[in-house]
Amino acid sequence: VPKDPALAGPPHRPRRLRRPGPPGARARALPSAMDLVLDIAGDLVLEPLLWRGSVPKDHTARQLVDLYLVYTIGGALMYLIPAALDFYLLFDRKWMRDKQWIPGQVSLEIKLALTSIPQMSVLMTAVSIWELKGHSKLYDRVDEHGWGYLLLSVLLFFAFTDCLVYWFHRWLHLPFLYKHVHKPHHKWKVASPFASHAFHPLDGFIQGFPYHIAVFVFPVHKVLWILMFVGINMWTISIHDGHFAVPDWRWARWLVNGAAHHTDHHLYFNYNYGQYFTVWDRIGGSYMYPTKVKEEEEKRAAAAKKAQ
Repeated sequence: VPKDPALAGPPHRPRRLRRPGPPGARARALPSAMDLVLDIAGDLVLEPLLWRGSVPKDHTARQLVDLYLVYTIGGALMYLIPAALDFYLLFDRKWMRDKQWIPGQVSLEIKLALTSIPQMSVLMTAVSIWELKGHSKLYDRVDEHGWGYLLLSVLLFFAFTDCLVYWFHRWLHLPFLYKHVHKPHHKWKVASPFASHAFHPLDGFIQGFPYHIAVFVFPVHKVLWILMFVGINMWTISIHDGHFAVPDWRWARWLVNGAAHHTDHHLYFNYNYGQYFTVWDRIGGSYMYPTKVKEEEEKRAAAAKKAQ
C-alpha cells in the first residue's frame, strides 16, 4: 500500500561517503586543519624517518604520535624563530634597563617555554584528534559555504575567540588559579618576545583552547584556520615586545589591544586581559589606557604648548 507522503517524514539523506584513495591514505571525507599539516609533515619528515610504511597513516596511534610531534617541534619553531626575529628587529632594548628586568631573563623565558611546549602538546593532541576524526565543523572546499561566509568566518572567529580568551584569562587571575597556574607567566613584569610562550603548560593550553572550541561551534575553512592560528601566534609574540606599533588613529587606539596594553597587564596585573581587542575589557571594567602611550602624549602636548 503506498504511503501517504504527508506521513513519510523528511526525505532520507544519503550518508556521506569517504572519497577513495590509495591504501593507508588518511581519510578525507570529514576534514581537519591538522590533516593538511600531517600530510605535509608526514610525507616530508615523519614517514621517511619514523614510520617507513610500518603503520597506516589513518591508524589512531600513529595520528596521535604525529600530532604530538607536530605540535611539539612545530610549536617550538613557531615560537623560537618569530620571537628571535622580533627580539632583534623590533624589541625596544630600553626595557632591559628597567629595574624590574630580571638578570638572565631571556634565557629563563626560553627555558620555561621550551619546557612547557611538549607538555602543552599532550593536551592539544587530545583535542586535535577529535578534529582529525571529523567531529568538528572544519571544511575544505570554499564552495561549501561560499566566499561571503569565508570572509564572515574571519570576523566570527576573532570575535568568538577574543571573548573566550578574555574570560579564560581573567579567571586565571582568580587567587587559586593564579597561584597554581598563571603566576609563572607574571614572573616577567617587563616582558620580551620570548615571554610570549613562557608559562605553565596548563595556562598555555587554557588560553589556546578557544581556537579549538571555535571549530566545533561554527564552520571554518581548514586552510583559513591554519593561517589564523599562525597569525595569532605572531600576535601573541608581538604584544610582549614593548614595541607600540598600533597606529595613532582614534579607532585603532580605541579597539586594538596591542603591546602597550599588554605591557600594562604585566606591570599592573588586573587590567587589559584581552587578546586582540579592548571591547571585553571595557565591558568587564578592566580596561586601562596604556600608561606609556599616555606619557608620550602628555610629553608631545607639553612640547607643543611650549613651542607656542
